[in-house]
Amino acid sequence: MAFLTDRKRAVGLGSAKEGTHHHISMMVSSVALIFIMPVFIFSFGRALGGGYEEIVAFYSRPFPAIVAVLAIVVSLLHFGSGVRSAIEDYTGGLTRKALILASTLICYAAAATGVFAIAKLAL
Repeated sequence: MAFLTDRKRAVGLGSAKEGTHHHISMMVSSVALIFIMPVFIFSFGRALGGGYEEIVAFYSRPFPAIVAVLAIVVSLLHFGSGVRSAIEDYTGGLTRKALILASTLICYAAAATGVFAIAKLAL
Protein backbone atom coordinates (compact mmCIF):
# COMPACT_ATOMS: atom_id res chain seq x y z
CA MET A 1 0.00 0.00 0.00
CA ALA A 2 1.50 3.30 -1.08
CA PHE A 3 0.87 6.39 0.97
CA LEU A 4 1.63 9.17 -1.51
CA THR A 5 0.50 12.73 -1.25
CA ASP A 6 -1.15 14.44 -4.20
CA ARG A 7 2.00 16.49 -4.73
CA LYS A 8 4.21 13.40 -4.76
CA ARG A 9 1.98 11.76 -7.39
CA ALA A 10 2.12 14.88 -9.59
CA VAL A 11 5.90 15.40 -9.50
CA GLY A 12 7.28 15.03 -13.00
CA LEU A 13 3.85 15.21 -14.61
CA GLY A 14 3.51 18.97 -14.71
CA SER A 15 4.39 21.66 -17.16
CA ALA A 16 7.71 21.51 -18.98
CA LYS A 17 7.51 25.31 -19.35
CA GLU A 18 8.08 25.12 -23.12
CA GLY A 19 4.50 25.07 -24.35
CA THR A 20 4.23 28.83 -24.79
CA HIS A 21 7.36 29.01 -26.93
CA HIS A 22 6.16 26.11 -29.07
CA HIS A 23 2.71 27.67 -29.46
CA ILE A 24 4.12 31.06 -30.46
CA SER A 25 6.54 29.54 -32.98
CA MET A 26 3.74 27.49 -34.54
CA MET A 27 1.51 30.57 -34.76
CA VAL A 28 4.28 32.67 -36.34
CA SER A 29 5.07 30.01 -38.92
CA SER A 30 1.34 29.55 -39.62
CA VAL A 31 0.89 33.26 -40.29
CA ALA A 32 4.00 33.27 -42.47
CA LEU A 33 2.64 30.33 -44.45
CA ILE A 34 -0.69 32.13 -44.95
CA PHE A 35 1.17 34.79 -46.92
CA ILE A 36 3.89 32.68 -48.54
CA MET A 37 1.87 29.74 -49.89
CA PRO A 38 -0.57 31.66 -52.14
CA VAL A 39 2.34 33.57 -53.67
CA PHE A 40 4.22 30.29 -54.15
CA ILE A 41 1.19 28.57 -55.70
CA PHE A 42 0.53 31.41 -58.15
CA SER A 43 4.19 31.75 -59.11
CA PHE A 44 4.62 27.98 -59.41
CA GLY A 45 1.42 27.78 -61.46
CA ARG A 46 2.98 29.95 -64.16
CA ALA A 47 5.90 27.57 -64.52
CA LEU A 48 3.81 24.42 -64.37
CA GLY A 49 3.81 22.45 -67.61
CA GLY A 50 6.82 24.19 -69.09
CA GLY A 51 9.87 22.47 -70.44
CA TYR A 52 13.20 22.24 -68.64
CA GLU A 53 14.59 25.37 -70.28
CA GLU A 54 11.49 27.38 -69.35
CA ILE A 55 11.69 26.21 -65.73
CA VAL A 56 15.37 27.11 -65.51
CA ALA A 57 14.64 30.53 -67.01
CA PHE A 58 11.71 31.02 -64.60
CA TYR A 59 13.72 30.14 -61.48
CA SER A 60 16.70 32.16 -62.68
CA ARG A 61 14.75 35.24 -61.69
CA PRO A 62 15.19 36.09 -57.99
CA PHE A 63 11.53 36.48 -56.93
CA PRO A 64 10.29 32.97 -57.82
CA ALA A 65 13.45 31.39 -56.43
CA ILE A 66 13.21 33.26 -53.11
CA VAL A 67 9.50 32.49 -52.77
CA ALA A 68 10.12 28.80 -53.47
CA VAL A 69 12.94 28.62 -50.91
CA LEU A 70 10.85 30.41 -48.29
CA ALA A 71 7.90 28.08 -48.94
CA ILE A 72 10.08 24.99 -48.64
CA VAL A 73 11.95 26.06 -45.51
CA VAL A 74 9.04 27.53 -43.56
CA SER A 75 6.64 24.70 -44.40
CA LEU A 76 9.11 21.97 -43.48
CA LEU A 77 10.07 23.68 -40.21
CA HIS A 78 6.37 24.07 -39.39
CA PHE A 79 5.77 20.42 -40.26
CA GLY A 80 8.73 19.31 -38.16
CA SER A 81 7.53 21.26 -35.16
CA GLY A 82 4.06 19.75 -35.44
CA VAL A 83 5.42 16.23 -35.79
CA ARG A 84 7.68 16.75 -32.78
CA SER A 85 4.69 17.91 -30.73
CA ALA A 86 2.70 14.83 -31.73
CA ILE A 87 5.62 12.55 -30.92
CA GLU A 88 6.09 14.18 -27.51
CA ASP A 89 2.39 13.81 -26.74
CA TYR A 90 1.99 10.16 -27.72
CA THR A 91 5.29 8.37 -27.13
CA GLY A 92 7.78 8.02 -24.33
CA GLY A 93 11.25 6.83 -23.41
CA LEU A 94 13.78 5.78 -26.00
CA THR A 95 11.12 5.58 -28.71
CA ARG A 96 10.38 9.28 -28.22
CA LYS A 97 14.03 10.24 -28.55
CA ALA A 98 14.55 8.07 -31.63
CA LEU A 99 11.42 9.38 -33.37
CA ILE A 100 12.24 13.01 -32.59
CA LEU A 101 15.76 12.55 -33.94
CA ALA A 102 14.50 10.78 -37.08
CA SER A 103 11.79 13.35 -37.80
CA THR A 104 14.18 16.25 -37.27
CA LEU A 105 16.76 14.72 -39.60
CA ILE A 106 14.13 14.01 -42.25
CA CYS A 107 12.76 17.57 -42.12
CA TYR A 108 16.19 19.19 -42.31
CA ALA A 109 17.29 16.82 -45.08
CA ALA A 110 14.16 17.56 -47.11
CA ALA A 111 14.62 21.32 -46.62
CA ALA A 112 18.28 21.12 -47.64
CA THR A 113 17.39 19.05 -50.71
CA GLY A 114 14.71 21.53 -51.75
CA VAL A 115 16.97 24.55 -51.26
CA PHE A 116 19.75 22.80 -53.19
CA ALA A 117 17.37 22.01 -56.06
CA ILE A 118 16.17 25.61 -56.29
CA ALA A 119 19.74 26.90 -56.06
CA LYS A 120 20.82 24.53 -58.82
CA LEU A 121 17.97 25.75 -61.03
CA ALA A 122 18.55 29.41 -60.19
CA LEU A 123 22.29 29.46 -60.72
